[in-house]
Amino acid sequence: MATNVLICDDSSFARKQMKRALPDGWDIEVHFASDGVEGVEAIRQGKGEVVFLDLTMPNLDGYGVLETIRREDLPAMVIVVSGDIQPDAQERVRKLGAMAFIKKPIDQEKARAVLTEYGIMTGA
Repeated sequence: MATNVLICDDSSFARKQMKRALPDGWDIEVHFASDGVEGVEAIRQGKGEVVFLDLTMPNLDGYGVLETIRREDLPAMVIVVSGDIQPDAQERVRKLGAMAFIKKPIDQEKARAVLTEYGIMTGA
């Protein structure tokens, strides 16, 4: 059964780039959200087993998404993909439950390495 992957980023270009970076051969169904509010709703609907989350978005930022996931105990494995690589940001997202923090832009090799490291994807 395919894994539901959510790409949550306010940039259409970044969403497309992230989709292209997902490893070939991974059995997934990809969903998109253009802000945190849409992202949380998609996760509530089961469309975000694995979430690639930007931090800087309108309406609800990535921190707010992580706080909502934690508060509502939503089933989502979150990987933050952001241009904001400050140590404070990285520490904050980990404390909020993010599994990993990847600097934009991401490529297939980096995505595969993180997904494999955390046991999200095996073998492909």
